[in-house]
Amino acid sequence: MASPSKATRPASGAATSSANPHAITSRDNRWLKAFRMALRGGLPAEDGAVGVEGARLTEEALQSGCRIEAVLFSESGERFRERLAPLIARPEIAFPVLHTTDRLFEGIADTEHPQGVAALVVPRTVTFDDLVRTPEGACSPLLVVLAGVQDPGNVGTILRTAAAFGATGAVTAASGVSGTASPFSPKALRASAGAALHLPILAGMSLAILLAQLKVAGISTLASSVPSDAEDGNAPLLAPWQVNWCAPVALLVGNEGAGLPADVERNADARIGIPMSSGVESLNAAAAAAVLFYEAARQRNSVATSSVQSTDTRPTENAAPKRRP
Repeated sequence: MASPSKATRPASGAATSSANPHAITSRDNRWLKAFRMALRGGLPAEDGAVGVEGARLTEEALQSGCRIEAVLFSESGERFRERLAPLIARPEIAFPVLHTTDRLFEGIADTEHPQGVAALVVPRTVTFDDLVRTPEGACSPLLVVLAGVQDPGNVGTILRTAAAFGATGAVTAASGVSGTASPFSPKALRASAGAALHLPILAGMSLAILLAQLKVAGISTLASSVPSDAEDGNAPLLAPWQVNWCAPVALLVGNEGAGLPADVERNADARIGIPMSSGVESLNAAAAAAVLFYEAARQRNSVATSSVQSTDTRPTENAAPKRRP
């Protein structure tokens, strides 16, 4: 019997193998090219499909409701087939299930030690009207706007945190200082643990247009800021618990080093900062977002479950934000 490596390859790039007669064995196969571009190249396909890699992310993609272009298993990745089978076999979302060798899978993967399973997925299309609509079960829209967050790991972590604490949507925009990393790049998707496929995201919007539309829609903008000796005429900083997070709110998160542009801070409805011990200048963007969204979740969950008594000694009424004396 001829070994798989000596099997005759047809023009399509598929070959007959003793292990799997339908396995792709040519690196020039069109599907492998698409996976290579999406995973290793980090670029979306013409139809907007992006790549997710690993059993967990592939499972998240299959559960997200987004359109799936294809799922790819390598020889070693077949061990995840049973785990994913109930999601793959659904007739209402039929798509190709492809197979290839471990060697060829390593050539398309973005990770150092690939698990051998990946998918091409088209993120959901989101409009501004979708973002400002109050979802069922939420008291109001709670948005995060990433303006100039360059590190895809930070982008993914912020989106994961925002989704975990009840954010209803997100926007990415350039800040004037820098652009924001794509929330659908392989590294950002890994950092978000798939949250970017579940959370409604409007990517690549003009920051100036977005801020104008938020104002018209009645959504208050909160500029995340760092306390400084020279406030340059800006409004004073509010602490996280001084904000009414049950009102429609968009939290603006700026560049890791430069923060938000000065004009954005000045024109926001309020500035918000995190009181910290002396000697600590600031938190990174992802850590700061986690602190702020935790307080948002605390307030919003208190409203949703008003019968549960809060142990917090601070006032819990949803009055307009006030500065403490």
